[in-house]
Amino acid sequence: MGTLSARKDIPPWVKVPEDLKDPEVCQVQTRLLEAIFGPGGARIPYIEQVSKVMLELKVLESSDLTEVVVYGSYLYKLRTKWMLQSMAEWHRQRQERGMLKLAEAMSALELGPWMK
Repeated sequence: MGTLSARKDIPPWVKVPEDLKDPEVCQVQTRLLEAIFGPGGARIPYIEQVSKVMLELKVLESSDLTEVVVYGSYLYKLRTKWMLQSMAEWHRQRQERGMLKLAEAMSALELGPWMK
């Protein structure tokens, strides 16, 4: 999804400047971003509106992680951070299960020696 530029459009439910202080930060594997936020981040505005927060994504250059910065009132920030971490873990486990099923299916094929 790439790095998003600094936000200039602060949603009306975020109070300036108090909600912009002390954001909550969580790290998500970059490969899970599309599963969580939709293609090109299409679900970000919906998540922000429902959660009453503002999100900012920052791709970390030296790893496969992306920082998700959550701005808003204290309880909304914590709830949103917990929700995002839960979604990331669910998608990670789902992908892992899919890889295990694929490995099982491939071994179940028991390819003959001529196919190896």
